[in-house]
Amino acid sequence: MAKFVPDIKTQRWIIVTSQRQARPLDFSSAVSQGSAPPPKVCPFCEGNEHMTPPEIFRRGSGDADEKEWKIRVVPNKFPITDIHEVIIHSPFHDKDIIELDIDRVKLILKVYKQRYEANFDNGHVMIFCNHGESAGASLTHPHSQLVVIPKQINLDSLAREPVNNVIEESAMFVSYCPDFSQWPYEVWIAPKKNDTDYCDITDEEIIELGPMLQNSLKRLSGIYNKEENKKMFSQFPFAYNYYIHHSKNWFIRIIPRFVHRAGFELGTGLNVNVVDPTNASVELKSIEIV
Repeated sequence: MAKFVPDIKTQRWIIVTSQRQARPLDFSSAVSQGSAPPPKVCPFCEGNEHMTPPEIFRRGSGDADEKEWKIRVVPNKFPITDIHEVIIHSPFHDKDIIELDIDRVKLILKVYKQRYEANFDNGHVMIFCNHGESAGASLTHPHSQLVVIPKQINLDSLAREPVNNVIEESAMFVSYCPDFSQWPYEVWIAPKKNDTDYCDITDEEIIELGPMLQNSLKRLSGIYNKEENKKMFSQFPFAYNYYIHHSKNWFIRIIPRFVHRAGFELGTGLNVNVVDPTNASVELKSIEIV
């Protein structure tokens, strides 16, 4: 069971969950840091369904916990909260959202909606994706996660920022670099419709959102791989986090992990952004989408 501990002065909370220490780690640095060695077989690959807890949900054909799936949802073996699901994007071990065909990306977004709806009455629903070692991923096989936090817990999260520094726009969505960006090249994707939760998204909206999410990640990858940026960014492979805001006026916030937070940020709570969001949006728009 997860234990929620409040800070009386700030009304912030922490979660104590010791079972997370046992997570397997794919990345080479894990061994040198004294963690468990990388697993020899990926539990998220097709044919290894027996290595995960019994699945909760799937899209595709085949019987539960068997092959022939497109997307699987299973309980997390090392949960942060009492409800913690893993959404495995595809059977392909090395295909991130950038590499997947667009229909698969749209299907992932539909599964997000279905799992959000299924857990809506259980608490705050947070869907997030950690991609890459510096983004906190423990397994390399692309996946997202869903956690449910009790309603009485005060979540110290951002609300939707005003639209400035637009990168891409469609009939129903806009991607942009908010003036309040805390990270270099941070990208937000917001619906133009207000007062909705993510579970209210329609199939027509998903048709537009899928390409915009994929394009945003492709643009960020393009920025990372520019030769002139190599000295500024960390030497880790391209990594990012994104999450879907858990409440009304939802949005997707994408945080590229080009830099690390250090003592100043940790000690003051102030974030230092080394790239002006206005310039970031111009650079991102200039990246050719292939």
